[in-house]
This record gives sequence, C-alpha cells and structure tokens, in this order.
Amino acid sequence: MDEQVLKGMARWPNVPAVFGWLSLDRRGTWLLQGDPIENPVVTSYIGRNYEHDADGRWFFQNGPQRVYVALEYTPFVYRALNASERPLELETHTGQRATALRGAWIDEHGGLLVETEHGTGAVHDRDLEAILPSMIDSGGTPLGEDALDDAMTRLAQGDSAQVWLKLDSSNVQVEPVRSADVPARFGFVAQPEAPPADIAPAR
Repeated sequence: MDEQVLKGMARWPNVPAVFGWLSLDRRGTWLLQGDPIENPVVTSYIGRNYEHDADGRWFFQNGPQRVYVALEYTPFVYRALNASERPLELETHTGQRATALRGAWIDEHGGLLVETEHGTGAVHDRDLEAILPSMIDSGGTPLGEDALDDAMTRLAQGDSAQVWLKLDSSNVQVEPVRSADVPARFGFVAQPEAPPADIAPAR
C-alpha cells in the first residue's frame, strides 16, 4: 500500500468502512456507483491499495477509510500482453505481472480463470485468442484447432480434458468449474455487505 495510506490508517484507525460504492466488472474496469472510473491516476491509486480482509472481502484502502468492492466475477482480471504467436504473458488489472500458474479452469460459459501468485482471476474475454497457442497437451505440444475445440467443449460441459496451460516454466492442467461455485471455491466474497450494526437507520 502507499505510504500515505498506511499513515492515514495509523492516525485514524476507526473510520467506518464504506459499502455499495465501488465495484469491479468482468473486464477489470473500476466502477463508482455503476459509472466507469476513467482517470488513470485514480485507477492506478485504487490498484496499488487493493487488498482483502480475513473474511475474503476485497477492498480499496482510501487513506484511513476502507471501501469494499463488489465483484462482478473474480477479484482479479488478467490481460494477455503477448501477441498470439508469442509465449504467454499475463498481467492483472492492477498492473502486476504474473510469473507462475497455480491453476486454470474453464467455466460453463467458456470463460478462462487462472490462479497465479497474485490470486484468482478471470482472463479478459478479448484476450482468449492470444492465450490459445499456450494450451498444450501432456507432452508440451500446442493443441491443434480440432483438439482444442473438443477440449474446450468438454470443459465447458463440466467434463475433464487433456489440456494444459503454460506460462513461463509453469504449466497446469485446465479443469472445469461452475461460475456459481467460484467465490466459495476460491475463498472470496463477491458482494460484501455491511454488518447490521454498521447500517445507518433510515430517516
């Protein structure tokens, strides 16, 4: 976190948290009450001070105030930085380069999720084409178009498939997952809510 944020937390430790203002969509866009935040200085500041609590609720630490984030899908959105013919490069929506895969999954909609050293996230849907050449068989050979189509179909249907995803020196077998199961499986809260005691009475 930024030094000024840490100082603010130490100076004013009991500032009430905020719920229902900030959200993250499936493409890694920050939204303030539903409107995209387009200022890169602001989005960079949010990304540098984005964390989670012990209950798996993600938040933006805005100085001394914690602003909880509603997640449309996952805590991170990964972008592919490589062209389709180049080795895979992944970066979080907060600008962190990923160097190691810990898991990969296909949901019932054909969406790709990965877990790296930074956490779990969905891959931006526009980047799937750049990732396909990094889908390999058990021997490390890129899958042909027909084999890849068959594997993706099987995974989206909830069946296993002989396909792995390679990133740098790491590769993991791609597994099926149901989107509804993602928050519980990966230990995060998609829609944080204020405890009842923190809700101000209606006037």
